[in-house]
Amino acid sequence: MTALYIDADACPVKQEAERIATRHGLRMFVVSNGGLRPSQNPLVENVIVSEGADVADMWIADRCGPGDVVVTGDIPLAAKCIAAGARVLRHNGERFTEANIGQQLAMRDLMADLRAANPLGMQGGGKGFTKADRSRFLDALERELRAAKAGR
Repeated sequence: MTALYIDADACPVKQEAERIATRHGLRMFVVSNGGLRPSQNPLVENVIVSEGADVADMWIADRCGPGDVVVTGDIPLAAKCIAAGARVLRHNGERFTEANIGQQLAMRDLMADLRAANPLGMQGGGKGFTKADRSRFLDALERELRAAKAGR
């Protein structure tokens, strides 16, 4: 049965994902290191993992599989979930796939190397999360859940 896994610590679309999962009658796992308000929805399981680097990621990667959908912005976690057969979305609706995950990992590593080589030259965060990103996410999650439930 399809399940939805949310890498929740920095996820701006938890409530939207819960509404869609509820409409589909799916279990949703909201995985974090704590500090989130738990949902009262009986379909939502709030999973609090111990402190530590990548503990939430490992919990998700160890449990997801074919037919599941994972929402994360973490590229190494996305790669593990894809390898396990899950469908993976970013918070803005972009899909991680077998075809693009290698390039995503390479770009992530390149940017980390560039920041390490010149820590003062590459400052600032990414672009902000917009209403258009939220809308794209909603459409993409709906498509992915339907495809996962249909076994495509």
